[in-house]
Amino acid sequence: MSRFRLLKIVLGPILRVLYRPRVEGADRIPGSGPVILAGNHLTFIDSVFLPLCCDRQVFFIGKDSYVNGKGVKGRLMAWFFTGVGMIPVDRDGGRGGVAALMTGRRILEQGKVFGIYPEGTRSPDGRLYRGRTGIARLALMTGAPVVPFAMIGTDRVQPGGAGIPKVGRDRRIVVRFGEPLDFSRYEGMDRDRYVLRAVTDEVMSEVMQLSGQEYVDIYATKARAA
Repeated sequence: MSRFRLLKIVLGPILRVLYRPRVEGADRIPGSGPVILAGNHLTFIDSVFLPLCCDRQVFFIGKDSYVNGKGVKGRLMAWFFTGVGMIPVDRDGGRGGVAALMTGRRILEQGKVFGIYPEGTRSPDGRLYRGRTGIARLALMTGAPVVPFAMIGTDRVQPGGAGIPKVGRDRRIVVRFGEPLDFSRYEGMDRDRYVLRAVTDEVMSEVMQLSGQEYVDIYATKARAA
């Protein structure tokens, strides 16, 4: 049995009891072939709930610091995150974005599911921010359909993105998936910046409809720095 299946068997019932997560539209994720899951990012535990809500294993990029910790806690974190599908990448510096993009492309070319947060970082205030065009490049380079998703309520469970997740009746989590988006009409145009922006904005529009968030047309990193 794979670690992914083991984690689902062990953690799934615990999370269902504590947070009563409701998953909507999971059947919209194709059962085979490459798929990009693209959604909003409210807090750290988004990357815990998303993989455990999908039948197929979801691979995603994570900070290499998540698997480089020392001691028992560090080993447990590394075991968990690599088990659910996290691939550690050093995202600092100018090459970080390229490494993440190439890793995603490799995963999709293997016919797997790749999860991505187009905002590039957690929302600083619960609103939905402008998407970065890496999602569009991946879709056009690989031909993979994009399934938008929304995490709802995870910021109430883990406010500020850190600390022990809270439990309570008002902290129910919803994971909502939309219809697959096909961008094959743009085949061969993965270097056209206008096309990349149009594709990215279409994805973010779908995420906004699913999440109900207010949209802000600036990058989240800029909002954090303000």
